[in-house]
Amino acid sequence: MTGPALLDRRLLVVTGKGGVGKSTVAAALGLLAVRRGKKVLVCELNAHERVAPMLGAPPSGTSIREVLPGLWSVNVTPHEAMREYGLMVLKFRTIYEAVFENRVVRHFLRVVPSLAELVMLGKVLNEVRATEDGRPRWDLVILDAPATGHAVQLLRVPAALLDTVPAGPLRSDAEWMNALLVDPRSTAVSIVTLPEEMPVNEAVDLDRQVRGVLGMPSGALLVNAMPEVRFAREERERLGLLAAAPSPLGPAARAARLQAIRAEQATRYLERARAALDLPAVILPLVATDRWDRAAVERISAALEGGLAAAGV
Repeated sequence: MTGPALLDRRLLVVTGKGGVGKSTVAAALGLLAVRRGKKVLVCELNAHERVAPMLGAPPSGTSIREVLPGLWSVNVTPHEAMREYGLMVLKFRTIYEAVFENRVVRHFLRVVPSLAELVMLGKVLNEVRATEDGRPRWDLVILDAPATGHAVQLLRVPAALLDTVPAGPLRSDAEWMNALLVDPRSTAVSIVTLPEEMPVNEAVDLDRQVRGVLGMPSGALLVNAMPEVRFAREERERLGLLAAAPSPLGPAARAARLQAIRAEQATRYLERARAALDLPAVILPLVATDRWDRAAVERISAALEGGLAAAGV
């Protein structure tokens, strides 16, 4: 990885296949950064909020709210991001309301290609470069990005506009946004996966698009929900023999054998991911819990701390 350490960037994009635990990992990264003395903002995009509730706080909504000391969150929506962008461009609220809140104009804006993605991404990137009293407002902004395909579409918008938009305010915005996204000193994309076939395949394809299509700097591969290897091969064979025994030994042996098979399969997919991706891999444990709360996220955060140090990122 070129550039500063992962949590020393200004913007950390977290993405991957849907259902791999991106929001959990984003929250855990935020907790780790706060423990290192950073002021952190976690951004979700037009989402059913997970970060703040997981950490024991009410949903933040479209306003930036402090979740824990040192950690803030926000849910960036197209309408609110458009409102902020309109006010920034037009300067005066009365003019904004006359133009952007006009029913006909709002209908037109909804059908402009990629405009929703542009203003949401612009809101996040504005927070990255925002200052207060002469210093950055945030030490780190974490973007809990959409799943793979939508994330690539979102992050590609500024570069795509540079190919199509003439000189003017919109092109100027696209220029600084794209420059920030591709700057290895400021930005990194970390991919979350599970040690399973489809998530690993998607992670490999996503890494190719991050490097090739987007030209963005890569961060780390975060392998989530890795089951513990508890049994040697000889022990797994003995479990198979014990599976036919009466209760309670037989059911316990079958459950243990299933866990051993899953761990063996996960190890193979982890090895495949490591072979296919030129990325430092950080292994996060499978946490057995019926409720994702702050205690569960703290366990992932602790694993991240050790894993990032071991991987040199």
